[in-house]
Amino acid sequence: MPRIAALKPEQVPVDSKSTLDIFSKNIGFTPNTMATFAASPIAFNSWATLLGSMNKALDVKTRDSIGLAVSEVNGCNYCLTVHSFTADQMAKLPGNEIILARKGHASDPKRDAAIQFARKVIETRGKVSDADLKAVRDAGYTDAHVIEMVALVAMYSLTNFLNNVFDPQMDFPVVALAGSI
Repeated sequence: MPRIAALKPEQVPVDSKSTLDIFSKNIGFTPNTMATFAASPIAFNSWATLLGSMNKALDVKTRDSIGLAVSEVNGCNYCLTVHSFTADQMAKLPGNEIILARKGHASDPKRDAAIQFARKVIETRGKVSDADLKAVRDAGYTDAHVIEMVALVAMYSLTNFLNNVFDPQMDFPVVALAGSI
């Protein structure tokens, strides 16, 4: 049960309104998590700026897979639903790849290395081993890519934690996945 009411349009702070309107227009509706997040223009607009920049990092399949792996570790059911939906609809990941990503893997070896590394970052709170770093580099990722992976882990963790704290009502369609996790 939600611990805070998602803001109604007339309750959205002026400094959050334009950012929320852009998301609502792009998505086609206003997700409850964003209507909750918008209560703090500072946090919401900072996150939106980071999201906009991180949408240029890596590729969409890898980004969404990292989002799934991080959300699984952080136990964020809202984000797991959102990332399953976006992975299915936008990244065109098949259901078996969504399940693999939640487990910290991918069938593509390079993406698998990125997801495993991201999962290690969240599980170890960034205290990855030399072998973990070597494995992601050996898969073909540059140090700049590794920094982007760390930033994605942090960005996804922010929304995971926000949703875990406030438990917004689910408003994304559930993606039917073959198999289970």
